[in-house]
Amino acid sequence: MSKTDTKQADISVDEQVAKIFTWRRGFNAVFLIDIGVDLGLFKTLAGKPGRSAAEIAGELKLHPPYVETWCLTAFGLGLLDADEQHHYRLAPHMDKILASPGHPRDLTGYVRLGTAFMTEDFELCRKAFHSGETVPFQGRSHAFADTIGDAIGGLHAATARKILPDLENMTQRLEGGAKVLEVGCGTGRFLMQMAKAWPKAVCTGVDIDPTGIEIARNKIGMAGLESRVDVIESDVADLPEASFDAVVMIEVLHEIAPQIRQHVINGCAHVLKPGGWLLIVDETYPSTLQEARQPEFQFPLQTGFEEMTWGNVIPTREEQEQLLANAGFKDAPNRSLIGEGFTILSVQR
Repeated sequence: MSKTDTKQADISVDEQVAKIFTWRRGFNAVFLIDIGVDLGLFKTLAGKPGRSAAEIAGELKLHPPYVETWCLTAFGLGLLDADEQHHYRLAPHMDKILASPGHPRDLTGYVRLGTAFMTEDFELCRKAFHSGETVPFQGRSHAFADTIGDAIGGLHAATARKILPDLENMTQRLEGGAKVLEVGCGTGRFLMQMAKAWPKAVCTGVDIDPTGIEIARNKIGMAGLESRVDVIESDVADLPEASFDAVVMIEVLHEIAPQIRQHVINGCAHVLKPGGWLLIVDETYPSTLQEARQPEFQFPLQTGFEEMTWGNVIPTREEQEQLLANAGFKDAPNRSLIGEGFTILSVQR
């Protein structure tokens, strides 16, 4: 009997039942958070803490008994704190996480992705188990593309302000007007983060999704950044050779169909200047049963299940490194983890 089997054999039925109840409670918690964001409950408490449910209901013109139930449940879940008189306030750090759109720690987009789209996708999933049908990421609604952008907004901010500039010589290059390419730029949020953080940098994005490109162009125009940010509906391999100081992919590698991944990574290598950096922020799928029980693989496993009907397949460590080696990167990539299970891979041309 393997170590994994032994561990499971020792668990009690009550412990297994507790797992199910915990997961079911999490399902309710996600919808409670979504309601709190949508109705302005978190925002109201962030602005005016120490308020009763009746006061909150009065300000937002909501039904007081429902607000009291919401507040007490959120308190039980640890989202809110309160005094003995039931005056509620946000629990520590929840202002950043649930009441500050655009903050690097904001998770409201990730929650909304689950409530607004995953319920629909899970219905498709039942049929897909028989047919193998997929509904690709590309070409869905503007709301879907925007919500995806919101969901990974924290990664955009962290990459623009910390992860990319921390690579060797990148801060100096960015300060001097480096050319940065984002592959799979979506709605352009990372590009705008880069342009604001590094005023001399010139940023280009490529994507094959016309919906994301349309949204990106509108956002870039509204921000007045057209002179330094451009987005193109294109294959990265069609861009000029050795033309960028850095190429960035954020939660994109696993969305590229396995049969064309090598082509895309080859294209990334093709457009990098000598000494330029390829930076990939993505997820790594477990290679073994033992890894599937390790904490750092829980988020990638969840993503793999959620996105299988999108046609997305998360690569293992071995697959990631083989793609890079095949593209001509001679050194093994630097590898680290961030957040709940995102892998940072960086390799120099």
